[in-house]
Amino acid sequence: MKTYDIQKQGKKPLYETLYESLKKDVIAGKIRQNEKLPSKRALAERLGVSVITVDAAYRLLIDEGYAYSVERSGFYVGGGTSERADNAVLVEPATVKIQNTDVDFRFSAFSKIMRKVITEYDRALLIKPPAFGCVELRKALSGYLYRYRGMEVGYENIIIGSGSEYFYGMIVALLGRYRIYGVEEPSYEKISAVIRTEGAACEFLKMGKDGIMSEELKKAKASVLHVTPFNSYPTGITADYRKRMEYVEWANARKGYIVEDDIDSEFAVGAKPVETVYSLDGGKRVIYLNTFSKSIAPSMRMGYMILPDKLLEEYKTRLGFYSCTVPAFDQYVMAEFISGGHFERHLNRIRRKLKEQK
Repeated sequence: MKTYDIQKQGKKPLYETLYESLKKDVIAGKIRQNEKLPSKRALAERLGVSVITVDAAYRLLIDEGYAYSVERSGFYVGGGTSERADNAVLVEPATVKIQNTDVDFRFSAFSKIMRKVITEYDRALLIKPPAFGCVELRKALSGYLYRYRGMEVGYENIIIGSGSEYFYGMIVALLGRYRIYGVEEPSYEKISAVIRTEGAACEFLKMGKDGIMSEELKKAKASVLHVTPFNSYPTGITADYRKRMEYVEWANARKGYIVEDDIDSEFAVGAKPVETVYSLDGGKRVIYLNTFSKSIAPSMRMGYMILPDKLLEEYKTRLGFYSCTVPAFDQYVMAEFISGGHFERHLNRIRRKLKEQK
């Protein structure tokens, strides 16, 4: 294995820089699937870092499915399409069902932000928000997604709306009612209900232990695939790196699209949140959806959709006349909540509590 220069890579911790270097080589195929990685001590000596640094990097790789451990043998490269060794001890991303997150919510901080918004925005709160949503919130989300999820998204590609159910209908209107939409079986029933109500057909694809079964994907007639890669409801299944890449390859081969419904993903109990299909695809054929219904409260009827560049202009032309469905006041409050770091601290508190419960 090559030597990585991780000593001077900006302000990032050494373990994160090493993790990103290794991950890049795994994705590029420079480190082959099932290839044994150097021992933690050997790699630490080669790079001039501590064993703790290498261990943290390896754990990040495992959390996202790029590596796996074999008891009394070491660490091996994951990914690809073939099966792992039979004696592999897999460490998959956590799938935790979140309940009653409101007990961790700091209402005092949120109420201060609401008062601040009323004072500072004043009569601007009476103005109808732009069709795509307030720029302040879209920019705040762009920064948050980069910091917390490692997603590079321009705020221009983000559209604010009143939740995933609203966006399901908008996606059918955008991509077309003539298409067949592949849906996980089982899945959240409102997904197929909305798609059918909009006049499109659904194809139900059976789930395996790590996502939609490969055989189902191969024989599917659908050209749009709706997936919930993290903690899919009601199965609780989380797709690992291999399955997420399989989704991306499926969309590329068919020149189709993936709708990534990423609800709950902020609560992955690992060293860092699970990598999105959107990031693996490079934002070309994936429409990304998320909401604040689970991360804050069900009453927070606010979500966002990220469109690939190739769909953005078409959306503006065909659907840009729709008004934003979220009040300006709510958007400005959420923008301040995110920009001030309150949202990420809220998520970190819950994740720490979930780790303690494991």
